[in-house]
Amino acid sequence: MSYAQTGYRFPIRVAAEAEAARLLGELRRSEALADGRLSGRMNQNPHLLFPWMDALVRHAAVLDAVEGVIGPDILCWASQFFIKGVGDAAFVSWHQDGNYWGLSSADVVTAWIALTPSTPLSGNMRVMPGTHLAPVPHADTFAVDNLLSRGQEITVEVDEAQAVDITLAPGEMSLHHVLIVHGSAPNRASWPRVGFAVRYVSPHVRQLNGDRDSALLVRGEDSFGHFTHETPPEADMHPDAVARHAAIVDAKLDVLYAGAARAGKRHETAGLA
Repeated sequence: MSYAQTGYRFPIRVAAEAEAARLLGELRRSEALADGRLSGRMNQNPHLLFPWMDALVRHAAVLDAVEGVIGPDILCWASQFFIKGVGDAAFVSWHQDGNYWGLSSADVVTAWIALTPSTPLSGNMRVMPGTHLAPVPHADTFAVDNLLSRGQEITVEVDEAQAVDITLAPGEMSLHHVLIVHGSAPNRASWPRVGFAVRYVSPHVRQLNGDRDSALLVRGEDSFGHFTHETPPEADMHPDAVARHAAIVDAKLDVLYAGAARAGKRHETAGLA
């Protein structure tokens, strides 16, 4: 079945396992520059802080697959790492991304790039095929171990027997639709589960929950001008990049928490999905 029918596609090989290992090493080096852990605000759009991540969101194999879904003109709207350490209680509740991103169209796709094995044991992403066809109600739980910003979860029953495990080897990626119901369990493996999630949008998409949004043009052209174009980082944690990043994160959080009853994890800022 096609992406249009199921709302997901995997596995897509975008890098050799040796290259994935090199990228994992780059992540560890970047974490050392960030006081030992890439978390909180530093894990919101980190491709705007580190050139190697900027290169990854522009990777030709990644963009070729994305182009097959949303077309040749591509903006990178957001990115972050989803890291579950060994024995980590962290999980992701069943949810749809599009419920709270404020974007005007479903021409939005997430590329989830595995840097370590993502398996049922390590808490891989699971999806509910075909659920991308319509939005469903959500509620905010603010659960502490939930990696999502509000601990948001759908309020309709899920038949987990129908869920598909998105199993990925290092260097493979999946694509998933902005409305597909997905989640993941804690990591029970002997290795950390590390994935880089990159959110791509077509330039005709607009932000509905704020006056202005921003994104990075990574392929083709933007003939609509709905997004302020972001600037790649000059070097790791370059002062100018850090200042730009801070302003961008503030604006993104205003969108993410629009209508929230509580601040939730706003100040520590967990993942978008």
